[in-house]
Parts: sequence; structure tokens; C-alpha cells
Amino acid sequence: MERPLIAVLLLVGLIIGSGVGSSYARARRGWNDYQAAKKTVPGARRAAWMLIKVVTTKVGVIALLLIGAVAYAAAGGGDEPAPAAPTPSSSADERPTR
Repeated sequence: MERPLIAVLLLVGLIIGSGVGSSYARARRGWNDYQAAKKTVPGARRAAWMLIKVVTTKVGVIALLLIGAVAYAAAGGGDEPAPAAPTPSSSADERPTR
């Protein structure tokens, strides 16, 4: 009668132990991943600010170029407008002559 009871207790202990062991291993891997990610945050933050600075500089240069182009166009552009070229086609009001 003792042998089946010991076998059942041993089986229950193995099941509980494997569940606890796998949970501990998962928690340990999670902690290690967290520590690794925590170490990379300052570098990633620095890289993100650098990218923001680059994009802001490019947008600023483009905005200045656009403002300059609008100001140049508003000032007349410095060129005289070209005279309209005559067209060889007849207008609809004229009658063809023979």
C-alpha cells in the first residue's frame, strides 16, 4: 500500500517541480533580457535624438529655400516678361477669302 502512495507523491512532486523550474527559467531569461535592453537604452536614445536633429536640419533648409523662392517670385524675379508671340492661326470671326 505504501509503494503506490510513494509513486503518486513522487509523480506529483515531479510535475510541480518541472512547472516551478520552467517558470523560474522563464523569469530568469526575462530578467536577463530586461537588463540587456536597459543597457542599450542610452545608446538608442542618443541615436534617436541624432536622427531627429538631422531631420529637423533638413526640414529647416528646405523651408528656408521655399521662403527664399517665394520672396524672389514676389519681388518680380528680376526678369522682364517675354512678349507674346503672334499665332499664325485665324480667328473664328474672320471669313476665309478666295
